[in-house]
Amino acid sequence: MRLPLPQFSAQARHPRHIAEVIETATPEFLAQCLEPEDLSFPVMPPFGSWVRAQDDDSGNDIYAVVYHATTSPIDSVHRARALGLSLEELRQQQPQIFAMLRTEFRAAIVGFRSDAAGTLYQHLPPRPPQVHQAVYSCTANEVLQFTDTLDFLRILLDVGQAPVDGLTAAVIRQSYQLRRLDRDWLVQAGRHLSILLKDDYDRLRSILSQIHP
Repeated sequence: MRLPLPQFSAQARHPRHIAEVIETATPEFLAQCLEPEDLSFPVMPPFGSWVRAQDDDSGNDIYAVVYHATTSPIDSVHRARALGLSLEELRQQQPQIFAMLRTEFRAAIVGFRSDAAGTLYQHLPPRPPQVHQAVYSCTANEVLQFTDTLDFLRILLDVGQAPVDGLTAAVIRQSYQLRRLDRDWLVQAGRHLSILLKDDYDRLRSILSQIHP
């Protein structure tokens, strides 16, 4: 059974500090969202959203995209049950509920920034972030800079245990929106996908059909 993460004051927590690594592996990591200050559930990061952690030993910033998120009881023996109450009624009648649930997400690593050179690389880093490292939501500028190059799409297409086509479409769609509907970038992304999936037209069409403003 995983224990709940300690709470941090609003003053001590960076506004984009959303979670903490609790399991780690070469291609991905599992993170638990931090407890909110008020009686509410932790914010679940959107499917396909960008997050960043760090390998403290090397100083590398590790970039990843969220592909699976869950909210479940901390006690794995007892399942949550329907109470028929609104969130406000839960706060008034069952405030302990919020301390009994955890929100976790898995993120696929797509690249890293070298601390030594400051260079962005779109392949797996030498090592993933360690357990208990902070996880931050990426800024728009970080996403724009990382997606200037599209080599990371090959990694997304190979992510195991994930709805890969939907994930790829979600990442492209979010990046397209952050670029204020930059048509040239979208066409470039489509061409890159067509090369990677040149032998699977149906899959390519499925991904492209999910990309919209």
